[in-house]
Amino acid sequence: MEFQEVLKNRYSCKKFSDHPLEAEKLQQILEAGRLAPTAKNNQEQHIYVLQSEEALIKVDKVTPCRYNAPTVLLVAFDRNNTFTYPGGKYDSGVEDATIVATQMVLAAADAGVDSCWLNFLDPDITAQEFGLPENEQVVLLLDLGYAAEGIGPTVKHAQRKDLSETVTYL
Repeated sequence: MEFQEVLKNRYSCKKFSDHPLEAEKLQQILEAGRLAPTAKNNQEQHIYVLQSEEALIKVDKVTPCRYNAPTVLLVAFDRNNTFTYPGGKYDSGVEDATIVATQMVLAAADAGVDSCWLNFLDPDITAQEFGLPENEQVVLLLDLGYAAEGIGPTVKHAQRKDLSETVTYL
């Protein structure tokens, strides 16, 4: 698919079919995340692939937004491996994890896989539920799979503000 088409057509799927995600497509998606740029190339992301019945039950405990997805990626980062920006107020952890997740979302769309970015969760409870190491911070969950029959983008999907409303040249 052409990149502009990927950008235009990708949407947040809110109901998935029971069709499992193929291992080859999952590997493509994970590889896109691995190739994502990170501050100082620290690569502090950690991706957990949640597909077992036990893991998906845990996902359902921490968020109501799995939407029957057969695969969920838990995206976290290592707090001990981030770059702290000048001034000391921000580090690269959340930023880099979201870049990684964005590349995976776009790779999924390119592969014909639907997704939904989930941040309707408590990161601390999620980390505890999955027994993550103390140094890892949960940023989001990413549903992956195939849309159920009749599911597509919402009416609002194509509504975008004009660039003049969101961009200022100085």
